[in-house]
Amino acid sequence: MKNNGWFLLVAAVLAPTAAVAASCESLSALALPDATITLARSIPAGELSLPGAPAAAARQYQELPTFCRVAATLKPTSDSDIQIEVWLPASGWNGKFQAVGNGGWAGSISYSAMGQALRRGYATASTDTGHTGGSARFALGHHEKLIDFGYRAVHEMTLKSKSIVAAFYGDAPKLSYWNGCSTGGRQGLKEAQQYPSDFDGIIAGAPANFRTHLQIGQIWTAGATLKDPASFIPPAKYPLIHKAAVDACDALDGVKDGVLENPSRCHFDPKVLECKGEDAATCLTAPQVEAARKIYAGAKNPRTGLQIWPGLLPGSELGWGQTAGGPEPIGLAMEYFRYVVFEDPNWDWRTFNFDADTTRTEKLEYGMNATDPNLKQFVGHGGKLLLYHGWSDQLITPMNSISYYKSVVDTMGGAAKTADFARLFLVPGMGHCGGGEGPNSFDSVSALEQWVEKGKAPEQMIASHGTNGTVDRTRPLCPYPQVATWKGAGSTDAAGSFVCAAEKP
Repeated sequence: MKNNGWFLLVAAVLAPTAAVAASCESLSALALPDATITLARSIPAGELSLPGAPAAAARQYQELPTFCRVAATLKPTSDSDIQIEVWLPASGWNGKFQAVGNGGWAGSISYSAMGQALRRGYATASTDTGHTGGSARFALGHHEKLIDFGYRAVHEMTLKSKSIVAAFYGDAPKLSYWNGCSTGGRQGLKEAQQYPSDFDGIIAGAPANFRTHLQIGQIWTAGATLKDPASFIPPAKYPLIHKAAVDACDALDGVKDGVLENPSRCHFDPKVLECKGEDAATCLTAPQVEAARKIYAGAKNPRTGLQIWPGLLPGSELGWGQTAGGPEPIGLAMEYFRYVVFEDPNWDWRTFNFDADTTRTEKLEYGMNATDPNLKQFVGHGGKLLLYHGWSDQLITPMNSISYYKSVVDTMGGAAKTADFARLFLVPGMGHCGGGEGPNSFDSVSALEQWVEKGKAPEQMIASHGTNGTVDRTRPLCPYPQVATWKGAGSTDAAGSFVCAAEKP
């Protein structure tokens, strides 16, 4: 016993001294490269107040535990003005870090997503990506700010946040995660491709990762209905088209449930709705039929015939108003071309040339594209990538995520090897980043945690659909290319009645 005590004493003397945790308020004096701490304040449980927060968000903030709120301004270039916030649980920290992504043109801190991460015990961070407001007007004449938006702000936020976490707790996070959808999905893929050691696990939902071609595709969709007044499809007719598409293909998956399991197999032709006589609410005119066909077909180069951007899929029709409803193309696309590509606030979208202007657009991406399929360095340190995309996405076609995933499979040694580190989950009936007629609520964070921390790859994720707060359907989400297949018995509204299996030809 005496010898054991002696060895313990020696071990204690020789052990390196642990870092000392800091108080929240003392973080205001923390020195970080190209950064200024502008706020370091303890927020008691339920007392976070953010001016202008929607009522639902304000209620959510009342459920937050006590935490240390840190804000900082980052200036990696003379034209940078990147705002970040880092929230640190005062107690019950799970030892991990989760950064959350943005939507659209960003321009604000993602407080709601930070709150979700904080309640799970994470230290969490978000950035406005270097500008204020969800518009691209900031980009005109500010190329460095475009690069901040493209990738630099997220990387700089990640580095500074980890330093703040280490200073507060006296220890660096043992694992780091990214969680984002749309622009946030693109940000996550960019991190995996360009800064592969920043995160151990990445959730990338409905990624806008081919930003240049996405915006071209949105101009195409608008042009299908807005260039010629005769082609305009009144939004009141969207449910008509949607019902016809679902009715035509619903049974392809063996279950008639009002949701298309794999709408890429649905070869619906809206011509079946063409009016036999005069225009009516129950049919489409010939020009409207052609407009719908163009939306499904997607953007093509008129000279080469090459696909620039895949079309929206059957099942997405209820959301067409965002890109085809007018009176002009969606603002995300309009602003991209006005303030980034042509640098002309008065640019007329009707003049877009899908040959020459596509080439011009591709040269002016400022790091906003995240299409590199080579993830060897990310995989090399054990990184895991969980992709998801709604089959009924009305803003970013899920075919883009399928295309990127397939490019990773081709680059990284085949489907089996890729499944060890990357999996894509397609969500039937779900719109852009959520919502829709199909089961669309699922816990991707827990699935990724199990994968990264316990080596348990997600064989499925259980999704649910609710009406008025009551769950009325559950269904497994399967790793692509598998689909949820009904066992032939049991309720088709219960996940247990389905298995993930290869799709029947």
